[in-house]
Formats: sequence, C-alpha cells, structure tokens
Amino acid sequence: MKKLFIILFFLSFLLNISAFAEEVQKDLDIFYISGKILDPHKEPVNEAEIRIFVNGKPHKLIAEHKEVDKVLTSSHGTFQIEFHLPKGVIENTKIQLEIVKNSYKKTLVDLKKEEFAVKENQFYLKKDIMIERKFGSAFWIATLVFLITYALISFELLHRTVAAMIGAATMLILTYTFGNFNPEFHIISFERAIEAIDMNVIFLLLGMMIIVGILKHTGVFQWCAYMSYKIAKGNVMALAIISCFFIAVSSAFLDNVTTMLLYTPVLIEIAIALKINPLSLLIPGIMASNAGGAATLIGDPPNIMIGSYAGLTFMQFVYALTPVIIICMIVLVVYNKFFYAKEYEKGKVEDIDSFINYLKEEYKIKDRNLLKYGLFVMAIVIAFFVTHGIWHMEVSIPALFGAGLLFTYSILTKKVNLLELIEKDIEWTTLLFFIFLFMLVGALEEVGLLAVIADWVYKLSAGNLTIAICLILWVSAIMSAFVDNIPFTATMLPIVAYLTKVIPGAESNVLWWALALGACLGGNGTMIGASANVVTVGIAEAAGYRISFFGFMKYAFVYMLITIIICNIWLLIFY
Repeated sequence: MKKLFIILFFLSFLLNISAFAEEVQKDLDIFYISGKILDPHKEPVNEAEIRIFVNGKPHKLIAEHKEVDKVLTSSHGTFQIEFHLPKGVIENTKIQLEIVKNSYKKTLVDLKKEEFAVKENQFYLKKDIMIERKFGSAFWIATLVFLITYALISFELLHRTVAAMIGAATMLILTYTFGNFNPEFHIISFERAIEAIDMNVIFLLLGMMIIVGILKHTGVFQWCAYMSYKIAKGNVMALAIISCFFIAVSSAFLDNVTTMLLYTPVLIEIAIALKINPLSLLIPGIMASNAGGAATLIGDPPNIMIGSYAGLTFMQFVYALTPVIIICMIVLVVYNKFFYAKEYEKGKVEDIDSFINYLKEEYKIKDRNLLKYGLFVMAIVIAFFVTHGIWHMEVSIPALFGAGLLFTYSILTKKVNLLELIEKDIEWTTLLFFIFLFMLVGALEEVGLLAVIADWVYKLSAGNLTIAICLILWVSAIMSAFVDNIPFTATMLPIVAYLTKVIPGAESNVLWWALALGACLGGNGTMIGASANVVTVGIAEAAGYRISFFGFMKYAFVYMLITIIICNIWLLIFY
C-alpha cells in the first residue's frame, strides 16, 4: 500500500510539473528556424557555428532540451534551431542569425517577423543562407603545405605515402595547436578529415588487390604472355600487337601496375630469345596498359576516384571511354609499326617450335582449380560491376565480396599463405597514400583553394563547354605526364564537379570524361607519368636494358599527344 501511494504521488508530481511547463510555454513565443548554409558555389558548409542575437546580445538556443550557446551545421550543411522569447516582444525586437566558420566571413542575417509562419505562439522559418569565402592564414598555410607535398611526390624527393602523411598530419597539427589560440589558423578538423576519405575507393582498391594477389599464384598472367608468342608464331610484329591487346584488356579489369609486373619478365625473356631489344615490346606494353586502364571505371586509380566522386557507373565508363580507347589502341599498333619496324625485323628464333615448348613448360598454369574458381569469382564481380547502378550499390562492394570469396577458398584449401598475401600482395602503402591524399584535398576544399581554382577555370573557359573540355583534357594530360596523376585527379574532382553544374551542356558528364582521358592517357607521356611506367622501366633496367628519360619520351610523348588529339576530337564530336 505504501509503495502504491509513493507511485501515485510521483505520477501526480510529474503531471503538475508538465502542466506548469505548459503554462510557462504559453507565456513564451517559441521560434523554430531551419535551413542550409551554402558557399558561393551553392555547396553545403558543414561545421558552421550558428548563434542567435537578440537586440545585439547573444541568446540561448534549445538543443536536446538543453540551453546552448550555438549549434553546428551537419555534414550536409543543414541546421535546426529553437529559441524562446517572452510573448509579444518580437514586435520591438531585433533578431539576428550569426554564422561563423573558419575560412568564411562572419555573416549576420536579420530575421523579420514577416518571414515567419505563425501558429499560435509558435514561429517557423526555413531559410537557406549563403556565406562568402575569406582567404586568411589558414588558406595560405594549407596552400603552401599542399604545394610542398605535391613537389615531394612529383619529383620523388620522398616516398609519396610518407609525403602525403606528413602533409595531412601537418594540416591537422596546425589546426589543433595554433588553431586553438587563433581560429584564423584552423584548417580542417579531425572529423572533417575522416569524412574526406573516400572509403569506396579504398575498399575497391583493397578488394582488387586481394583478387589479383590470389590470381597471380595461378600463373595465368605469364601464361597469357606465352600464348601471345604462340599465336604470333615467331612474328615479332604480331607478338607486339597481341601482347599489347592482352595487356590492355588485363589492365581494364585489373591493376595495371600488377599487370606489367607480371608480364614484363616474360616479355624480356621472349625478346632476348628473339634477339631484339626488350624495350621495343615493353614500351608499347606500357602505352597499352595505361590506355586499357582508361577504358573502365576500375582500370586506373583516376577513374576509380572519378567514378566514386561523381557517382558514375561502370557501364557509363564503358560506353563513354571504351570506344575511343579502342581507336587509341589501333593507333598504337600503327604507330608501333612505324617506330619499331627496323627493330622487329631483327627478330628471329632458330627453332620456333622448341622455344614455344620451352615457354609452355616455363609459364604453364600452376593451379588450375584455383584459376577456375578465381575466374568464376571474377565473373561474378564483373557482373556486379556492370549492374551495380541497378542495385544502387557502390562498386567497392562486389570487389570486397569477390575478394572475400576468393580469400576464403584460398585459405581453406591452403593454396595461398595468409600472411604472405597480406604482407606482399596488398599494397598498404598505396592504400595509405590514398587515405592521406583525401585528407589533404579535404583540407584544400575547407580553406577554399579548390573553389578559387574552379572559379578561375570557369572564367578562363568563359562558361563555354568546348573550351572547358579542351582545357581540362589538355591540362590533365600535360600535368599527368610530368607529375603523379593521382593527386592531380584528386585535386580536380571538386573543380570538375562545380564546372559540370554551372556550364551549360556539361550535365552529359563530358568534363568527367575529359578528366579521365587526360589523367590516364597523359600518364603515357613520360617515364614518371604513371606507376606502371616506373615499375616496367625499373624491371628492364635491372635486367640490363636501360632507357633514358628523353629516350622514353621520344616514343611515348608523341603517342600521348596523338591519343589526346583523338580524344579531343571524339569528345567534341559526340558531346
């Protein structure tokens, strides 16, 4: 009985409190304001501080039933605030909304009674507010750090992963040290840096690394090189053509660096047997590798980043880029014939059949069961790549699924050593490079550097689609020939996204295709233009076949220019 009395007393107390709160609220005007904070490009601004001023003085806000001084905008730039005023005072009260965000000008917005929708004592307002950029200390520091990092990566003064890591870490340490004393030095928060990492790209790369790492244990890549020679039957020109197409197709679906790593030793051995310079097969192979990688969403890191950022599907890449890449491959065959015709004429093998038998034994399939299962899994993965747009699924999901299936089978059957695969076949340095690079680019986006570049490109193109296509294609190609195309592409993503929105006709995604073709094919221009170039030339040099920077450029840069001209014409005709 006593317990029942206590419960009833407690319920009565709560009801009285609730009734009292309602009475108090009747004596108040309750204001609800929501909206979105946008930058000059109409992009959402996250982590902006929202405050309310009443008659010039800060006023408390209500958030989660507590009084607070400010609220922050969400990752989508949205905000929702509530505050209370004594009933009826709005008639003679000046209400202002203050927005504060590092790298932006402090903005005060007057709120008038006429703007509110009123229901009894409740006032509602939905208002999107644009705030202007401010280029202060954070802008210049972030720009300087990025340029230094870019130089370290481009000129290989420091390993690119280490350079990107120190660049990203510098941005963060400056934010949390100097930025705590002076908001002008606030570059990017840790939370925003983590948000900037595109995990779709990271997981896609990880999944494909595992798949390729397991498949290479079957010997299938070396077997393809042997088959190239067998089909060519000792004809060097035919061998060059077939191997180029093998490499291009492999690079369209697998990592082109791994493709060249596995093909290169076999091609060197075949070239030595043919008594020709291995570089006459390897350099066209590099061109084919970078061209093939440009044909699909998963073929080259720039395409992976573009596809993920712009939300483009695998088949959109295929429809847009594969036809022009096929043309570039045909041009490669013709170009190669003229450039290396004399070298190929030297090629001869005394006993073709015996050499084919030797290659057959040397480069045979090592594990047919693993290969069958691997090809089956690859078929599933590619099927999901082709249809991922239908499923509204990120392209990394089928890659991880396929990697998981193949990994599980390989471990259970003990065909692959777990530690060896994790340590050697997964390129952790590459994955970390991408993570830190995304942080760096996120910092540049925060301080407004990318917005400045986007505005500059827009003004330079005068809003003309044709000029914009040519500008993005050629700048991407030339830049990618001399510096790493991955950081360049990452930097260009927000810029191209903005131009796609503001330039009439760009909604066809043509500017994305210009960036993809420029970044991927531009990598053919020089020895350092793409990772596949560096790896292949390094293996050749270790085997005693060195080529100078300009010796490589003599062949490659001309071909790069030809392909970019072809792509330029293609884009202008079809878009």
